[in-house]
Amino acid sequence: MLPKIDTLIDLALEEDAAFGDVTSQSIFSADHLSQAQIMAREDMVVCGLEIAQRVFQRVNPSIKIELETTDGRQISQDRIVLRAKGPTVALLMAERIALNFLQRLSGIASFSRQFAKAAAKTGTGVRIVDTRKTTPGWRSLEKYAVRCGGCFNHRSSLSEHVLIKENHITAAGSLKNAVKLARDFAPHCAKIEVETESLNQVKQALEAGAEIIMLDNMLPPQIQQAVSVINKAAMVEVSGGVRLDTIADYALPGVDVISVGALTHSAPAADFSMIIAKQPSE
Repeated sequence: MLPKIDTLIDLALEEDAAFGDVTSQSIFSADHLSQAQIMAREDMVVCGLEIAQRVFQRVNPSIKIELETTDGRQISQDRIVLRAKGPTVALLMAERIALNFLQRLSGIASFSRQFAKAAAKTGTGVRIVDTRKTTPGWRSLEKYAVRCGGCFNHRSSLSEHVLIKENHITAAGSLKNAVKLARDFAPHCAKIEVETESLNQVKQALEAGAEIIMLDNMLPPQIQQAVSVINKAAMVEVSGGVRLDTIADYALPGVDVISVGALTHSAPAADFSMIIAKQPSE
């Protein structure tokens, strides 16, 4: 279980059912029991099953859960992924929240799988990584979903390594000064990455001793020139506007990493539904 997941679940419950579920509670007694199943409504990479399980058990610990598959698996439409048994009111109270976690995380995992496959087809060994463009509070979950889809994580927070961007350079007076100040302060194990927008900046980053050089919003011909200038003296990251249908244009020899914010900020939600089993007729 990822850290602080109960906090997110509790926030969702407070948002959706702080005062109960008036519909379900008006129809069913507290001891009314049901069986439910969550089903995928499309082909997808599933992700978030243990979190969905935790949602049900957070609502009512007596709910019994059976997971029918595991995170990271490619599944087909109509596949049952989770079965639940317990008080009907609790099952229905947990339904939307559990589905929200599943649809968001499975959507990211499925989208990431498409990018991972497209990158693999290029044969260059380039890694597709995410960014910090994540839903507030959900970063660890969304980055977990990216990994389930077969892509990789960039830094998870501002504290992980140095990434000098345009505003840092402007405020520091120069790229060289920004790198020097960062190197004087940062821990010895922290790599220094510099975002560049021109070949001139690439050369400056190299001279300053950057370990990673990000080529931001450069076109493929510019990237080829920059890779030649860098000549393996630093890791090369490409960022900005790379789409699923253009990966082959950017996954050029010498490019190590392509960062794609869309993995988390633009992944379409996966489609799930929960179905309560019919009760026997009296």
